[in-house]
Amino acid sequence: MTEVVHMIDSEVFMAFSTYATIVILKMMLMGPITSYHRLTKKVFSNMEDTALGGPAEDRKKMIRADPDVERVRRCHQNDLENIIPFVVIGLLYALTGPDLSIALLHFRLFVGSRCFHTVAYLLPLPQPSRALAWMVGMVTTFSMAYRVLTTALFL
Repeated sequence: MTEVVHMIDSEVFMAFSTYATIVILKMMLMGPITSYHRLTKKVFSNMEDTALGGPAEDRKKMIRADPDVERVRRCHQNDLENIIPFVVIGLLYALTGPDLSIALLHFRLFVGSRCFHTVAYLLPLPQPSRALAWMVGMVTTFSMAYRVLTTALFL
């Protein structure tokens, strides 16, 4: 039990907690950004969401797809597909007792890549900027997963 308490009090775990919180908050921010685009463009996916939109004929026109709204939604979906695995694998990685400098490198690379990915997606920046940002995050997560698996295999 004291080993678990020691691991949770470690600098690596505190760094992981900080960087995981940053990317989770970034991911959560995508919801309000989607809502902002929906409201300013008057684009909704469900009829009940148009309740304040006036007469029924006008409300029916609000049920449509908009490229800007869909771009934000795809960015949010990509966050879900990448940040959740990072949080799970990063937690396991932090518990393997990695060197602080290597752990910080992993956490900072991932957070930086996800922030840049969002900027590249929403502006949009020309490819391969978004693809490279995604790749850096994915390789970082796989690197941490490799450490978890190799540490677990030698126990």
